[in-house]
Amino acid sequence: MESSNGNSSPYKNDMTEGKNAPPSSSAEVPFQHRLDRKVSMLPHRLVGVIDEGTSTVGFSIFTTPHFEEIATHRMEMPLIAPKPGWFEQDAVVIINNVYRCVEVAITKLPESFQKEDLVAIGITNQRETTVVWDSVSGKPLYNAIVWNDIRTNHTVDQVLARVPDQNKNYFKHMCGLPISPYFSALKIRWLKDNVPAVKKACREKRCKVGTIDSWIIWNLTKGSLHITDVTNASRTMLMNIETLQWDPVLLKTYSVTLNMLPQICSSSEIYGSVTDERSILHGVDISGILGNQQASLLGQMCIKPGQTKNTYRSGCFLLCNIGHQAIISPRGLLTTIAYKLGPNAPVTYALEGAVAVAGHALEWLEKKVRILPQASDAEKFAETVPTTGDVYFVPAFTGLYAPYWRKDARGLIVGLTHHSTKHHVIRAALESICFQTRDILECMYQESEYKFSKLYADGPLSSNNLLMQLQADTAGVTVFRSQILDPTAFGAAMCAAQAEGVDLFKFDIEKKYYENIYYDVFLPTSNAAEQRQRYGKWKRAVERSFDWAFRPKSSTMTEQRYQLLASVPGSLFCFISFAMFVHSMKK
Repeated sequence: MESSNGNSSPYKNDMTEGKNAPPSSSAEVPFQHRLDRKVSMLPHRLVGVIDEGTSTVGFSIFTTPHFEEIATHRMEMPLIAPKPGWFEQDAVVIINNVYRCVEVAITKLPESFQKEDLVAIGITNQRETTVVWDSVSGKPLYNAIVWNDIRTNHTVDQVLARVPDQNKNYFKHMCGLPISPYFSALKIRWLKDNVPAVKKACREKRCKVGTIDSWIIWNLTKGSLHITDVTNASRTMLMNIETLQWDPVLLKTYSVTLNMLPQICSSSEIYGSVTDERSILHGVDISGILGNQQASLLGQMCIKPGQTKNTYRSGCFLLCNIGHQAIISPRGLLTTIAYKLGPNAPVTYALEGAVAVAGHALEWLEKKVRILPQASDAEKFAETVPTTGDVYFVPAFTGLYAPYWRKDARGLIVGLTHHSTKHHVIRAALESICFQTRDILECMYQESEYKFSKLYADGPLSSNNLLMQLQADTAGVTVFRSQILDPTAFGAAMCAAQAEGVDLFKFDIEKKYYENIYYDVFLPTSNAAEQRQRYGKWKRAVERSFDWAFRPKSSTMTEQRYQLLASVPGSLFCFISFAMFVHSMKK
């Protein structure tokens, strides 16, 4: 296999530890998944992880202390799209799939292990996705609304109408987040306003709400635990980023009552044990909870301030560890909780940039435009041309996330000529992922004192060698691709294992490297002038995507409009109306 610049690397078969990266690009290194290596069968205590993502649910079992994955099972999680831009999932199917994955994974244990060796489990989950359920029956009151759903655009407008200058960052100093359809608070508000069953349950104080971790734990503990951790709570837009508690001002703004919400806990502690007789995990302690991107950050061992990782999936999620002091970004980045490894441990913050469309762009080329047989063929097709031919693809299908936060943006392809082919468009789709990542890195350079020379990469899409090389060339940084393609379960396993009372692992910030973490390394091959020129054109293309989702002014009665109309005397209103009627009759 050749690299994008056609040169052969002397490190073709080198499996490199992070501290001993090769001195030249290794874009040609054939990806070797960690499971392909010899797994130690020495008897160890085991840790399990429920990994609930946007498209799949899984359960993985790890040995300790080296965290070799010895058994796993995953199931597809279907999306429901009742309207364009609306994305839902059946919460009952989610929990049933969790139970099924646990059962099957345990049957896959090697003979030298058994279910009784499981001493603790962790949970990692898609963030912002919101579930409401009846605390009496335990049944969902509506489908789970998925993180990338945009039905709350109008709800955002209603909230913005009530804040000074319609400033989308008005609450950012409290929660670290802009007012956006992305976050759970807007989804809860929409559910209360539009779903009669939710309205009724709220009136009768039977309504419980949470992110997916809360829903799973409620079921595993038969309703005895309604909890979440700080990483998931920091994505709701309801938690104060400093106090780590639900904020009364935010609760009032989004019409959420405290009794609906879960208790906020640390990311690593023994919360309780599984009590649901339906689960084979009955009696096992639950000792770790992390949002999936924070779990990936730990799985990449980004435990020092300045260390940065990007997960390449359907979307991209770039997090930078910024230590124990929150930085509130004026440039469109999110301030989020990276982790809190125990009730008495200090909280660690992260700056985050979220890209809504990464792998989704390739799926669109496959399923909608049909110029790509399979999304996995993107590398092969893109390599047939040396450049994009000056074609730029802005995949703003549902607006743009960080750093723009433009819900009015829509996708476009510009720079087409008579010589442009599908290969140029496919390569431009790959480059769009890299440019969106650079957008976020540029902001992170300005927001923090850290100058990044490394970017840790993971996620299914990171197995694309060309994409990784393009990322190094576009951003001008060395890319370290983890050979654990999906380190979310890995990070959650370590988090659960290090909880007080489990004590099977300890994160050590002084440790130089971890012997069970391996990377492929991609060095930049373009010069700074080329990077600036192409990035400048990308920025011009992005600007052209703004304001496409223009909507006529809403006739909704906002609070300001009501006050204005209420201030007009009734007699004057009648007189003006009559005068307008007479004037129209004269025409």
